[in-house]
Amino acid sequence: MSQRPLRTAIALTTAAAASFALATVPAHATADDPDDPKVQEELATAYVATAKYLDESAAIADGYVPNRCSEDPAGHGSMGYHYFKESLYGSVDPAKPASLLYEDGKDGKRRLAGVEWIVPDADHNLKTSNDRPSMFGGQKFDGPMPGHNATMPIHYDLHVWIWKDNPNGLFNRWNPTVKCPARPGHASPTAPTAPTGQTTDMANMAH
Repeated sequence: MSQRPLRTAIALTTAAAASFALATVPAHATADDPDDPKVQEELATAYVATAKYLDESAAIADGYVPNRCSEDPAGHGSMGYHYFKESLYGSVDPAKPASLLYEDGKDGKRRLAGVEWIVPDADHNLKTSNDRPSMFGGQKFDGPMPGHNATMPIHYDLHVWIWKDNPNGLFNRWNPTVKCPARPGHASPTAPTAPTGQTTDMANMAH
């Protein structure tokens, strides 16, 4: 079978997904310029690139490591379960987030709610922020902040809720509609064990 029909089908599917994403991305995408077509295009890129991770097993197969559910002690919401991919720390590519954010679904399966970019702090100094990155039309990262496990450096991060609406805003780190269970989160049956020396307790995350 010729590859041309297959490539055409893939291109059409991607274009359709991108069009849908552009239509569903919130109009208040950034405070700088909410109508910037480039911002909308970048958000659509992130949306299309992470669509396959609606299936949690695809995320694990691609190297995203599950961590426990993170909830704000002050009651502003939750970030859900972080699935980290260390090889993507430093990425500011809309198609390559370093973390995926999941929540528990009513059917017992985990559902993708958001994505996150993580960029190490160049000087490893919590008191300086001269290298603070930004994406999506100037949206600034939070931080710098300490790492949240033994292998995570001092870093900046940016949460983007492209798979579940956040009443607090598309880029707000806490989402009040995402809940953590009262007991420790279940371990995915396909999830690998965290590497030795790496904690998976994210309850005290401060970002």
